[in-house]
Amino acid sequence: MLRFEVLTLFPEIFSSFLEESLINRAIEQKHLHVSLVNFRKYGLGKHLQVDDTPYGGGPGMVLRIEPVARTLAEQKEFHRNEGRKTHTILVTPQGQPFTQEKAKQLSRKEAVLTLICGRYEGFDERIRSLVDEEISGGDFICLGGEVIAMTMIEAISRIVPNMLGNPESAEQESFSHSLLEYPQYTRPASFEGMDVPEELMSGNHKKIAEWREEQALLRTKIRRPDLFKHDHTG
Repeated sequence: MLRFEVLTLFPEIFSSFLEESLINRAIEQKHLHVSLVNFRKYGLGKHLQVDDTPYGGGPGMVLRIEPVARTLAEQKEFHRNEGRKTHTILVTPQGQPFTQEKAKQLSRKEAVLTLICGRYEGFDERIRSLVDEEISGGDFICLGGEVIAMTMIEAISRIVPNMLGNPESAEQESFSHSLLEYPQYTRPASFEGMDVPEELMSGNHKKIAEWREEQALLRTKIRRPDLFKHDHTG
């Protein structure tokens, strides 16, 4: 079973996501487990404060280390007692960009994947010393790490066997082989002068496979030359 746990101040954000068809089915069939842990339980004072103003001044509030550190320690102890290892990931714009290759690597981890989601102006720098790696959703800023955590859960879990209705789907889609996916068509064969390529209508599997490979290469070269140059030149 692939296991995730998410440390977040807003677990309710995940409600509809975890009830989505394929994710929910994988959970029900015990291929996937996702637990949500609110680290506000270790907030300070009667108001359970989890943030404070930054030393040196500046805008916004910074997440304190104590609530995160105590929650993380508690979860690690729990999993250790259950005979499970953990791999802790800080979801932050300063991390390494999340890619399909990283999703594959994480899908093979024999450990609970713990995702720590930030909010406000960021984390106390010392929190970084508590994690195994830092991952970013890309070169943009969200209100918090929850949306990126959902993206990671979906991208990682769908690689695992039995997660998809068709096991070939994960291997044929964009980025699976460092290429964008080839063009896809369905009925009708012709619409307002736009026709399905004759190769796909031929019934010749060899010709179809060659056309798809050629189109994937061409599309990647035009739309994502960075991917094309990385693996398909020389």
